[in-house]
Amino acid sequence: MLEAVNISHSFDYLLFENVNFKISPREKIAIVGKSGSGKSTLLHILSALLKPQKGEVVYKGKNLYSLKEKELINIRRYEFGIIFQFHYLFNTFSALENIEAAAILAQKEIDWKILKRLDIDKVIHQNIQTLSGGQQQRVSIARVLVKKPKIIFADEPTGNLDKVNANEVMEILSEYCEENNASLVTVTHDTELAEFFDKVYELKNKRLNLWK
Repeated sequence: MLEAVNISHSFDYLLFENVNFKISPREKIAIVGKSGSGKSTLLHILSALLKPQKGEVVYKGKNLYSLKEKELINIRRYEFGIIFQFHYLFNTFSALENIEAAAILAQKEIDWKILKRLDIDKVIHQNIQTLSGGQQQRVSIARVLVKKPKIIFADEPTGNLDKVNANEVMEILSEYCEENNASLVTVTHDTELAEFFDKVYELKNKRLNLWK
């Protein structure tokens, strides 16, 4: 479904080079590594947010970064879902309005089973600023799942959650992939979550290597 081919990128210094891997439908992949190793940058490249300096990201047989901007926008809108480390929720909106905004852009109806599964159905009409950090994270996850994406890209999706809630969120994301023939690419520092993934890669010394 998605393939990274010889991806290299740098800012003031080389972050990583010759990154290669593939992800198939229903497959769940994690990328681990120390802070500053370039994990989030790699995720942005894979999710069509940042053009790599070298290499290709191939999706459904086409290099994402050779597509016209309109085609790329449509892939981001309808086929990719991105859970950011910082939620980027609208502070003046309710939780429901934040989720509705994403659903409208993707031309999808809200599946209320998702909201209930994420345990936010009872706070859905509250202003986003009145919710805890963990609840806000769940809203940001719901905002992605209601789009019914084919690939979910998640940057530290359990960073604001305790172990019990982190495990529950990973179970929900895993269930979504199984039920919707979707894939998951997650950046995390938490190696204890490795059990939820089919493969775990480590970004270290500018290289991406299979860790599990």
